Amino acid sequence: MSSDPAPTPHATPEQVEAAWHDRKLANVLYHDWEAGTYDEKWSISYDERCIDYAVGRFRTAAPWDGRPYLRALELGSGTGFFLLNLMQAGVADRGVVTDLSPGMVAAAQRNAEGLGLDVEGRVVDGEHIPFPDDSFDLVVGHAVLHHIPDVEAALREVLRVLEPGGRFVFAGEPTTVGDAYARKLGQWTWKATTTLTKLPPLQGWRRPQHELDESSRAAALESVVDIHTFDPAVLEGTARAAGAEGVAAATEEFSAAMLGWPVRTFEAAVPPGKLGWNWAMFAYHGWQRLSWLDEHLLTRVVPRSWFYNALLTGTKPR
Repeated sequence: MSSDPAPTPHATPEQVEAAWHDRKLANVLYHDWEAGTYDEKWSISYDERCIDYAVGRFRTAAPWDGRPYLRALELGSGTGFFLLNLMQAGVADRGVVTDLSPGMVAAAQRNAEGLGLDVEGRVVDGEHIPFPDDSFDLVVGHAVLHHIPDVEAALREVLRVLEPGGRFVFAGEPTTVGDAYARKLGQWTWKATTTLTKLPPLQGWRRPQHELDESSRAAALESVVDIHTFDPAVLEGTARAAGAEGVAAATEEFSAAMLGWPVRTFEAAVPPGKLGWNWAMFAYHGWQRLSWLDEHLLTRVVPRSWFYNALLTGTKPR
């Protein structure tokens, strides 16, 4: 990583102002800023809970016969959540984590080193992947396509670096309908929590004001870094236009998203460690139960475009 740029965890006012007019710079600054606390913010771990979650998303999107892919690339890896947990589950032997944010790449490499995984890290623009043709047999990403200005160009690059027959799997992409209700739920939860914790009996549940202000600034910048929402059918068409075969988009989380977004917002609004293990288990098991409901019942009666998360897979023609 010696040739990669250094992280910018504390952007200057001039950089922030420029970011409002440059989506890629905004993504770099926002994710460098978030890199140190991202795992905590999103309850990311590298244990059985998140390993099962990552493999579940992979299997929802694509078939897998249990044999490991030999060399995998992750686009927009963040702190490494998706690929590192897939590697721990045996989905891939070796991996490369990439992100536009140097801070996120550094965090992902630290996580990989702590897990003893064979992982390389690179700062990469998803529209211009700096690897030769046919370099990987698997490309994955989680919550990354909606940050990339030209999704079709990125998918063409993905297909270029895949070997013939190689597969891509992207998960965690917001649908247009799902994003609308998730944002509303998050906004209502944030306003209710930050208002109620001003009351004297509840002030112990309030984060320091400067932390709340920082979170509000980050939330405002999300309007710049979150570029797209997706209709699943249109997303499939984009992948086919890029040259992919066997394209399929699945969706998940309807009732689960209506619990998940208020829970995550509430967690971000109260002091770290305040909620404890019992809360974490309530949130996780609640999400599991509602996900079961979504998968076994609601998918039969609710249009797929209404679910929050879109997952996309396809292969490079042989």
